[in-house]
Order: sequence, then C-alpha cells, then structure tokens
Amino acid sequence: MFVKKLLIALAFIYFPVALHAQTNACTTLGQTPATAFPVCGSDTFSQSSVPVCFNGTVPVRCSNSTDPNIYQDLNPYWYKFTCFTAGTLGLTIIPNNLLDDYDWQLFDVTGVDPSQVYTNAKLVIGSNWSGLVGITGTTTTATSLYECGSTSIPPTGPPIFSSMPTLVKGHNYLLLISHFSGDSQSGYKLSFGGGSASITDTTPPAIRSARTSCDGTQIIVLLNKKMQCGSLSSGGSDFILSPAPAGIVSASGNGCATGFDMDSVTLTLNGILPPGGYTLTVTTGTDGNTLLDNCFTPVPAGAFVSFNKPGVPQPTPLDSLTPPGCAPRVIQLVFSKRIRCSSLASDGSDFTITGPSPVSVTGISGVCDADNESPIILVKLSGPIVVGGLYKITLAPGTDGNTIIDECGQMTPTGSSLTFLVKDTVSAAAFTDQVIPGCKTDTVQFTYPPRNGVDQWQWVFNGADTSLLQNPRHGFPNLSTDTIQLIVSNDVCSDTVTSEIVLDNGVHAAFEGPNLLCPQDAAVFRNNSTGQTFSWNWQFGDGSGSSFQVPPDHRYPQTGIEHTYNVILIVQNDAGCADTATGKVDVLRSCYIAVPSAFTPNGDGQNDFLYPLNAYKAVNLEFRVYNRYGQQVFESREWTRKWDGTLGGQPQPAGTFVWTLQYTDGETGKKVFSKGATILIR
Repeated sequence: MFVKKLLIALAFIYFPVALHAQTNACTTLGQTPATAFPVCGSDTFSQSSVPVCFNGTVPVRCSNSTDPNIYQDLNPYWYKFTCFTAGTLGLTIIPNNLLDDYDWQLFDVTGVDPSQVYTNAKLVIGSNWSGLVGITGTTTTATSLYECGSTSIPPTGPPIFSSMPTLVKGHNYLLLISHFSGDSQSGYKLSFGGGSASITDTTPPAIRSARTSCDGTQIIVLLNKKMQCGSLSSGGSDFILSPAPAGIVSASGNGCATGFDMDSVTLTLNGILPPGGYTLTVTTGTDGNTLLDNCFTPVPAGAFVSFNKPGVPQPTPLDSLTPPGCAPRVIQLVFSKRIRCSSLASDGSDFTITGPSPVSVTGISGVCDADNESPIILVKLSGPIVVGGLYKITLAPGTDGNTIIDECGQMTPTGSSLTFLVKDTVSAAAFTDQVIPGCKTDTVQFTYPPRNGVDQWQWVFNGADTSLLQNPRHGFPNLSTDTIQLIVSNDVCSDTVTSEIVLDNGVHAAFEGPNLLCPQDAAVFRNNSTGQTFSWNWQFGDGSGSSFQVPPDHRYPQTGIEHTYNVILIVQNDAGCADTATGKVDVLRSCYIAVPSAFTPNGDGQNDFLYPLNAYKAVNLEFRVYNRYGQQVFESREWTRKWDGTLGGQPQPAGTFVWTLQYTDGETGKKVFSKGATILIR
C-alpha cells in the first residue's frame, strides 16, 4: 500500500493551550472543515506536524462527558470523503511516536454547511477522546461508538479504540484528528480498513468537456470528478491543443486557492483562438504525471475531448444542476460559462419551481469571483421540499427586467427549464419486532416495511453486532434489555432511530441461605430467582424438600458430627424452561461455647491453640489469658484468633494460665461472663 505525504514538517512555536483560542486561528489548508483534505480507502496517508492553532470547541456525544465544552480542535487536521458502499468504517491512526496522544471525531455533513461541526452534535457518528497515548481508531471488538476524555488506564478509563461507525451510501463525511500538545507532535499515518464500507470512488477519472472563454484567450476544461490540485503542471504541459494557432502557457485549477482538489482547469493561451473545431489531448506533464484523482488514479495519457469555438457567441443554456439532497432548501444550478452576478435578481424572481408540492423561491445568489461572475447559481427556497417527486425549475425575466446573463453578455432565453427529482424523507422508526421465545436465547424478527424508496438498512445490536438486511433476525438472552439502532436511507434521505427491547420470558434460579448452621437452628432460605416462574422445587439435601416459592424455615437433624448438605433450587416457567441453582449448608457438631482445660502447642496439629470453641453466635467477644503473675499474655476480640502459647514470640513455660471470656449471645441478647484456668503442656 502506498504512503502519501500530505504536508512537509513545520516548526512549532510554543503557545500555552489557553492562548491558542485567543491568538492563533487556523489558516493553513486542511486545518478547517471547509478546506479538508480529500482521502479514499485505497491508500495510507502520512501526516507531518501541522501549525499550532485552534478553531473552537466541538460538541461530543459521550455519555461519560461532564463538560462537552472542553473538546477543542487543537492543532487539527480535517479529512473529507464520500461513502460509495454502505457499511462500517474501519480506521487506524498510528503516531510516529507512540507516546503521542491523537484524538478523532467523525461527522456526517451530508447536505449541511461544514461549519456546523462546531455546533451540531447530531452530526457526530463516532469519536475517541480517551486521553491515552498510542494507536487509536476503530475496531470490531470495541463496545462504544463514542469515548470521551480520561487519562485513566483501561479497564477503568475509556479505551483508546471505538466501535466502527456505520456509513450511508452517498453521504459525505468529515474526519477531525486533533493533537493536544501545543509544542510538538510526531505526526501519524492514517489508513482505512477492516470495515465493510467503501470510501473509494472507482469511477475512472476523465475530461468531461472543454470550451473557450468569450475572448478566445483561455480554455476551460471540465473534469468528471474532483482531482488533485498538486497533480496539475502550472505550465499547462498536461495538455496538447490541436490545431494550435495559439500555445498553452499556463494552467490553474479552479478551487485550488482554497482547497486541495479541483473540478475544472483554466488553460491560458499566448494568443486568440479563431472560430473552428479543436481537440485537447491529455499527456504526461513536466511533473511526470497526468492529472490524478483523489485516490491517485491518473487520467489516461491520450484521452481527449473535442470542442468548438463559435464565430458568434451563443447563449449559455440552463442545462445542469446538482442533484438535490434530502429536503433541499437550496437548488444549485451549474453553468458551462460563468454568469454575471449583476444580472441576478436578488429576490429570486428569475426562477419559478413547480411540482408535486408548492415551492416558493425567495432569493438567488452566486459564488461570485473577483470579476463578479459565478459558474454556480444558488436558488433559495422558502422552506425544505419534503414531498418526493419530479419538479421543474423555469427561467423568467426577473424584477430587474432580464433573465440571467453570461460572461459573454448573452441572455439565457426565457422559458428555459430543467427537471429534478426530490426523494421522500424517510423514517427509521417504522420498524417492528416479533419475539420468538427460547429457553436461554430469544430470537427477534425485525421487519422494516417497503416505504419511500428505502433501499439501505443498517442495524446495530447492542453497539456491536450489525446487519445490512432489510428484515434480519437476531438472538438475545431471554432476560435482557437490548439496544437496537437502525439507520435507513433511500440514497438521498436517511434517518436513525435507537430503541430498547426488554426480554423477560426467561427464568434464572438464585437463592440465599446460611453457610454455617448450629444444630437444631432454623435454616432460612431466600428465593432470588428472576423471570416469570411457574414452579419451584427445593431440595434441602437431607431427603426433604418444598414446592413453595419461599420455603418454610428448615431444621436439619442433630447427628453429633459436622455435616455438609447440598441445597438445590429448580425453577420452571409455563413454557417448560427451567434453571437450577445450588448451594451448601454446613451444620456444625456443636455451638456450645467452651474453653479447653488444656492445650499442647507443639505443632502436631492436635490441640495446638487456646481459644473459645464454637463461638459462632457470640457478639462483642473479649477473650484474655493471664500467667500466674497476673500478666496478660494474650487478648482477642475474634473467637477464631487463637493463642499459640507464646508472648512476644517467645514460648511460655508449661503451667496453669487463667482466662476470662465475655460476650453477648447473638440470639437472646444476654451478656455472658465466665472465667477459668487452662494448663499449657509442653
């Protein structure tokens, strides 16, 4: 895979982060949404250091974000691309220095002004602001589309990878990569892969058409797609004119002053072309290549286009418009020649629109250049067109007394018209679900009915599993709350809905009971089972049982020895689905509290310690031991803490030791005090 260099390394001047917002706005191409660098999925892009700057804060969609205003596009670089095949997006950002922290956020900017990335959180479809250093991006194993800032190390903090966002065919996207450091950064490599979406335009690059300027001193070449400004030779050596009564002396890409790509090229001649027919042929320029598209695919050398220089200027026809997006508020007309902006009636009276629903034109404007001319006219509407169907835009004399006038002074004839198709808006909320119960896993049949031309369905189940089917089936645990996201599109309009499905038809057995039990004490069991249970089968391990949901207190037999009983609970629902829980109860030989009359701390495992036996029910226990001189040699407030016959680590001599014991009976609340003597035997 080729690595494409985007920027040369630029030296940094240190500014504190807080100062960026005040003094250092981003002016370098690529560092604003409007000048984003175009990328595709077939290459790896290498980014060097970029100037220190700051545009503003961006909204985030992280559930763990307490202050969304802290997310700033510090030292940003922006990338743009279009989705050509719907699916999930895999992306990887590898810092040249793995101790660098790069953050990223992805926006769907279809049909909106790119500047809205600073105000509209609904445009965000994926992000990772984890605050950790190293490689970042998306992966199939991540569980969240959005991760917000934290320097905590996973698993306590947000992971450095997010799950893959889902792209819609035909939609346009902006990717922000931000670097927090204000004084240095190593740069990174950006690549796309691992997802099911395609962001590579496979249309072969070509020349679409050519025409001359009004005075015949220039040739305007229209391209069939956006191509790289950097692939154009400024001397015009990428083209050969035949016949050539005048030579090509320079070339400039239209739009290259404010971006990285161009859709047309202006060739300047050293003379005037007389009327007649001409051919413009593509050749390898002095820069060693022909024109390249944004995926670095060249226009084939030898490709050509023919055009005529008319003897008498002809009116520029109303012949092209940009296909409108979803619920358009503006219709964009594109002309083969530039239109004089002074000929546009600002109130929009130059145009009328008819179609399935009423449409009012409220104004028109151009993208006017220094000569006050524009190849584009923007027809502004009073509101969005939301009813799908075929519409027609018709040219008429405006309130200024004329129709539009081209750069050569020719007026487009009254009555010229174009038709355009508007797609219906869509709703993802139209889907239904049907649960097919199972004993462990429920199968849910999702159904989206045919409507409004929807032909893309992208389901995301619990933020992980996905499906592109119209009516998928998916399995979920039958005791669960599950999140369903659906994105639908008709190639123009899209909609997203997120909902929850609560499944509660399963059964899960669980109970609580005593671990230790004194003889003849009642065992109390608590049923913690969940689900819509129908029957309960308790087995207490001593041959007895119960069918009650909450069984009566159970008393185990006194056997004179310690015994362990296996307790089983089997629960079942009316569909025959069952689940089992097990536990153990140790019934003690005795719970009579007593202190031995002798002990032998010789390490043989027999009577090695002195302590109150069986003090299971004792509360606030205090046990003390004294030697024959009245010196305290041991004290304990836990009955299982035992005296080993030493004092300060030194073995005590054989003899008689006095002890005292006091405690509160945990059942009766009675306070007990006793004392006695024990013989230490060596």
